[in-house]
Amino acid sequence: MSALPRSGPLRGTAALNESTVIRGIRTRLKMPVAHDYAEWSKLRADSRHFLKPWEPTWPRDDLTRMAYRRRLRRYHREIRADEGYALFVFDEATSCLAGGMTLAHVKRGVTQSCSLGYWMGERFAGQGIMGDAVRAIIPFCFDTLGLNRIEAATLPHNERSIRLLKRVGFTEEGYARRFLCINGAWRDHVLFGLVNGDTIDPTRDTER
Repeated sequence: MSALPRSGPLRGTAALNESTVIRGIRTRLKMPVAHDYAEWSKLRADSRHFLKPWEPTWPRDDLTRMAYRRRLRRYHREIRADEGYALFVFDEATSCLAGGMTLAHVKRGVTQSCSLGYWMGERFAGQGIMGDAVRAIIPFCFDTLGLNRIEAATLPHNERSIRLLKRVGFTEEGYARRFLCINGAWRDHVLFGLVNGDTIDPTRDTER
């Protein structure tokens, strides 16, 4: 990540802006910008059927340039307010956009937590790219944002995501009924957590 002098946790645009780069072993994470639109829309369109079972229902205009601009404006508002941080995940070997990641529902005060979400383009799935990206974002959460806890939720039958979270070091903590509306229906989710000080598995195996 770009070096910034600080005496405590960073927030908002001080923590993440268009010049910030977070690097893993195989990935590069950065804030989405306008010129990413063409690559983003193509990857999402090509992966529509792959992603549909795991995501909220897409708005009809979701892949249009206008909708993408609205998305960017929302990302900027959330970053400025220290409420959420969105990043695109690039494959370092090819510089291709591979997926995306969000740190949502950032809570301060006595909580100091966020919710981790991610998506992967179909042609990049099963190659260990997202596992590397999740490992890369953990120091950003704990060291840069000063958070104490990262939460994640996944559908019970999303075995690939469950294996990823466990392999990185997340602990399964519970089961939430009708937790999120996914693909048009309220779905149960398995809940995971990672707290500052937990052991992070440094291995870079595949996601299979």
